[in-house]
Amino acid sequence: MEEHLPRLTDVDEKAAKRAERQVTTMFGLVPVFAIAFVVIYFAVPKTMTIDFGFLHTSALHFGLGTTLGMAILLIGIGAVQWARQLMADQEMVDERHPAVSSQADREEILAELEQGVEESQITRRKTMGYALLGAIGVVAVPFVIFLADLGPIATKKVRARTIETTIWKAGVRLVNDVTFMPLKPEDIQIGQLVNGEPANLQDLEGVERQQAMAKSPIIVVRMDPNDIKIPASRRDWQVNGILAYSKICTHVGCPISLWEQQTHHLLCPCHQSTFDLGDSGVVVFGPAARSLPQLPITVDSEGYLVAREGFTVPVGPSYFERDSRHDYKQGEN
Repeated sequence: MEEHLPRLTDVDEKAAKRAERQVTTMFGLVPVFAIAFVVIYFAVPKTMTIDFGFLHTSALHFGLGTTLGMAILLIGIGAVQWARQLMADQEMVDERHPAVSSQADREEILAELEQGVEESQITRRKTMGYALLGAIGVVAVPFVIFLADLGPIATKKVRARTIETTIWKAGVRLVNDVTFMPLKPEDIQIGQLVNGEPANLQDLEGVERQQAMAKSPIIVVRMDPNDIKIPASRRDWQVNGILAYSKICTHVGCPISLWEQQTHHLLCPCHQSTFDLGDSGVVVFGPAARSLPQLPITVDSEGYLVAREGFTVPVGPSYFERDSRHDYKQGEN
């Protein structure tokens, strides 16, 4: 080891006293900031704000954060100063030893285990041992039953009538999700994207509305029909280049609407899954496992965009029970 050099506080009592005063002062200021925190909590109105420079913030939050932060900071700095300047300062060497137990220790442990097994007579009375294993296994059943409280078992029928079904159906109008105004083809320009939802969502309330809202959002885009690929099986799913797709990413269910007009790509901001809306919504990049579901649309007698039918495949994220083998694919006809 290198020669150990003493600290200034080890050889100079004045320096040690100075370090002691510093630590004491830091610890002594902590109650001051703690009391200030309590005073600010009760005295400063929640509506008060402070402005200096580019900062505009709540006076209450700023005061609470500053006082509590300073109190914790002073405790930390004081403790570090105490350890570095005043606590015992010496260097020690601890020789390493093998991490593995000695052969004698291992043999002793194995002998004790064998003795325990022998004394339990488990090897002679196997029926009793099997009964113990069965008892331990069965006693776990009540805890497994508690899992039923998490919700209904996700059978195929339950999924079909819940998470795999939306309120879209034939004749439901497409409306703007902000103004709730029904959409007409002439309202949408080439290259434009509109966030939409079904008009019948306004008829729901409470939990039912929230559940429907989580699955039914769509994006409505208009592209030049000459620049996009429309499979023969979907010729009547669009109106003069206007197409509607689910707004819910098929990766983990994030809402998406980052639209690149020139490439016809729709990007998910969460994990960068990218869908080509000019080519049946297929995945061109990212972790999404399947195409973005397309909503078949048409126009009604009054010229408004309406659903031709509901989504033909489930919307939303993929999951291990999800059978995508019969989903429409790129290049279908």
